Amino acid sequence: MPKTTIAPWGAAEEAAARRLITLALAEDLTAPDGRKGDVTCKALVAEKLTGQAALVARSPGVLAGFGVVPLVFGQIDPTVKVELLAVEGTQLSPGMPIARLRGHMRALLGGERTALNLLQRLSGVATLARQYAAQIADLPCIVLDTRKTTPGWRVLEKYAVRMGGAANHRMGLADGILVKDNHLACLAGRMRADTGTVQKATQKAMEYAKAHPPLPVEIEVETMEQLRAVLAEAPTVVLLDNMTPAQVREAVALRNELAPGVKLEASGGIRLENLRDYALAGVDRISVGAMTHQATALDMAIDFIPDVK
Repeated sequence: MPKTTIAPWGAAEEAAARRLITLALAEDLTAPDGRKGDVTCKALVAEKLTGQAALVARSPGVLAGFGVVPLVFGQIDPTVKVELLAVEGTQLSPGMPIARLRGHMRALLGGERTALNLLQRLSGVATLARQYAAQIADLPCIVLDTRKTTPGWRVLEKYAVRMGGAANHRMGLADGILVKDNHLACLAGRMRADTGTVQKATQKAMEYAKAHPPLPVEIEVETMEQLRAVLAEAPTVVLLDNMTPAQVREAVALRNELAPGVKLEASGGIRLENLRDYALAGVDRISVGAMTHQATALDMAIDFIPDVK
């Protein structure tokens, strides 16, 4: 059984993709002096010339975000045909065909870079997310992304995280209360908050959530003393910030004793190399910003073939 439900490409993803594609094509097809279009194609490629191309993987990874490809070419020329040859979430191998494209060569050449930029980025995120998810696939713990996403790309990057087998944290600041160190410092009026401030913040957050349901409440703690105080208020989740696996193990024992219904999340300094150690310590969830902000674009290419009629 999967740990999380993989929400498919839907209306939110398509709307986000359309916004990015409009911006990307404007960047690529408009010169500073206002000239528009691919002037190389205008100079060399006949307007009526048609052709076909193969979209292929150049390196191993996970396919994610293919929905952007027909949207790119459809915006340039609605007559372009795009045939998907691999399923989203597929593990790709070098040379594996992903799609076949047919249409006017000017449109295929004009959309090539934009389509690749989008698909390579999203597949890179999915590939890294798959590596993280695989580390703890056999354990009752899920790995979550964060808000450390590329501005404007969040909906799509979080989609790619799901295609890789990991899960999404909140989409934005309106989706849930997450009290972190800077909120606590603001409330305390100094750099580091004491236990009393953390407990007061938890109480205020719980009161707000009760008045504005349904809002989950998550509180960040740095010490066992803070954890004990927060557990007394029974928030939805407690975030264990920058703790070692040994400290996390101690925190899990305390949670099991005082408030077994509260979820525990580990975050801070967690990498592929130590992810499993944290999961084995007994937390319910681990949040890792690296899945989005450290992902590398997956190598792909569009190879053009003369049209055969």
